[in-house]
Amino acid sequence: MNKSILLGRLTKEPEIRLSQKNNTKVANFTLAVNRKYVAQGEERQADFINIVAYSKLAEFVEKYLNKGLQVCISGRIQTRVYEDNNGQKHYITEIVAEEINFADSQRKVDNTIDTNNTPIVEDTNNEIMQDDDLPF
Repeated sequence: MNKSILLGRLTKEPEIRLSQKNNTKVANFTLAVNRKYVAQGEERQADFINIVAYSKLAEFVEKYLNKGLQVCISGRIQTRVYEDNNGQKHYITEIVAEEINFADSQRKVDNTIDTNNTPIVEDTNNEIMQDDDLPF
């Protein structure tokens, strides 16, 4: 079985392109995934994992993902090799995304961020109301 599940943050804006073969949308981005343990007196270490998404999932990436966003990716590990113009082989290991879920604890509504993770409702006067302010 080849299955990977990663939780991390995008290190930069996703790169979107069309494949040369069949004009399918392709999204590439890197996910910074924190390591579980931290050695005493050291900073937390992270691994930087290359992610690729195709077709409809690439469209989702283009529309909704941006630098710094925390997401959970499930997919499969893929390795490939290519030869550059000098005849040197390059080996690439990446995750082919099959599912992407938002994992940030912040919600963004009309440029207002709720860091308390409480429901936000917009009233008819375009004022942001917290859950405690609702009449019901």
